Amino acid sequence: MNRRRLDIWCFVLILFTKFWLNGKKWSYRGGYSEEKRAARRQKDAVWIRENLLNLGPTFIKVGQLLSTRADLFPIEYIAELSKLQDEVPAFTYEQVAAILEEDFSKPLPELFHDFVPVPIAAASLGQVHKARLHSGEDVVVKVQRPGLKQLFTIDLVILKHIAHYFQNHPHWGKGRDWSGIYEECCRILWLEINYLNEGQNADTFRRNFRDEDWVKVPRVYWRYTSPRILTLEYLPGIKISHYKALEAAGLNRKILAKLGAKAYLSQLLNSGFFHADPHPGNIAVNTDGDLIFYDFGMMGRINVNIREKLIDILFGIIQKDAAIVVSSLVALDILNPADDMGPVRRSIQFMIDNFMEKPFEEQSVTQISDDLYALAYDKPFRFPAVFTFVVRALLTIEGVGKGLDSEFNFMEVAQPFAIKLMTDINKNTEVNIIDKLGQQALQVSNTALGLPRRINDTMDKLDRGDIRIGVRSDSTDRLLRRLSMMQMGTNYTILTSALVISAVILFVDGSFLLAIISAIIALVPARALFRLLFRLNRLDPMF
Repeated sequence: MNRRRLDIWCFVLILFTKFWLNGKKWSYRGGYSEEKRAARRQKDAVWIRENLLNLGPTFIKVGQLLSTRADLFPIEYIAELSKLQDEVPAFTYEQVAAILEEDFSKPLPELFHDFVPVPIAAASLGQVHKARLHSGEDVVVKVQRPGLKQLFTIDLVILKHIAHYFQNHPHWGKGRDWSGIYEECCRILWLEINYLNEGQNADTFRRNFRDEDWVKVPRVYWRYTSPRILTLEYLPGIKISHYKALEAAGLNRKILAKLGAKAYLSQLLNSGFFHADPHPGNIAVNTDGDLIFYDFGMMGRINVNIREKLIDILFGIIQKDAAIVVSSLVALDILNPADDMGPVRRSIQFMIDNFMEKPFEEQSVTQISDDLYALAYDKPFRFPAVFTFVVRALLTIEGVGKGLDSEFNFMEVAQPFAIKLMTDINKNTEVNIIDKLGQQALQVSNTALGLPRRINDTMDKLDRGDIRIGVRSDSTDRLLRRLSMMQMGTNYTILTSALVISAVILFVDGSFLLAIISAIIALVPARALFRLLFRLNRLDPMF
């Protein structure tokens, strides 16, 4: 455990040093530029991804979760963390048999008629074997990697200390809830290694698509399922990114691209229960052209109240009213309320105007997400996991669609869903219009009746001096700062000149040691003077 702690803390401290150096302009060879900073971030992002892979399952999963937090990290880190794929060597058949026999208290031959020793897939959390039940059904058996809970327990204790360190850091802890992020990671990780939870997710997902014959979800065999074992119906298919195999099977790639987008939009807008990890390895196609979904360990759920607020955001975008969007984001706890929301509101207004310039079907999920990430980083945003899972899922589906069909447009598929959603909004608006008008009339009357009293109270406070009015001018502040700096420069010049003159007089008088001391002391105000001149030079373009 001590070696494990050392490896993890070494990684964290080196990472912290890299973050610190990125913010120091003197650390860039040949001078600082935004291009050099972006290139260094990209290099660091690759280093982070490789080290997370080396640290094993816990950190692979944490990295995947952090790839959804565009409010915490620059886009270069987010893009690289999104590439994390937990491909690791398989564990032995003897270990698999031991886990099965321990969980079900029966020898393997009594559980399965046939069991293929070589896994058909292996990942950091477990691996999958093909088998056949005694009743004749073909199944796949997902077996958890040995010692995974012990490894999680050790790593999460260390991660808790790391989160505490970052939370108390004067810069990295400011405006960020690292303790909350740690708790969220713990909750998701423990759920993902509980295969009973994954089985329940698969059942829910299958029920939500029970009326759609073009979506297939494997059935769970609960008799052969435990917290470490998940037995599912065997549904073979062609991986959705194996384009040549799809064409050889006579399947239309354009139709498959649209079906993938339609399946996700249905999950998000109809049931609110969606697959949060839709990479191509988790989606396949059978010979009839039906989509098959696998791996239900990481799922997202959009609650009713969240969906209502998201509709409010959509309404604000359509109305081109950034104030509505900002208030909805605050209500969703995505945006931290601040004393001055003007800069954030202006940024959102600019994004809305840019979005509404082009027709809906010409928009791109990738471009929208890039704008969101640029807006979110280093701003008072804190994206909930479910929100970022949605964005990542849509990005993945758009990428899968473009791989299947170079002319694929996600927004074109989404347009009918958006029209239906807006129709529902309009219907609700028409039904509630009288109630809303009544509420507004009541608010106006209350405001009008209370206005004289509020004016009288304000005048009394002005008379007592309880109200202070502050006026701030940026140009005046800059001018005063410049005058103050010039005054300090004059003082440094006088002090440096006096020390230099003293050194010269002492040198002429033969007091060489005192002359050297005086000259050395003169270097201190001289250095301060040069730094001040440099700051003044940078301040000049502002006038």
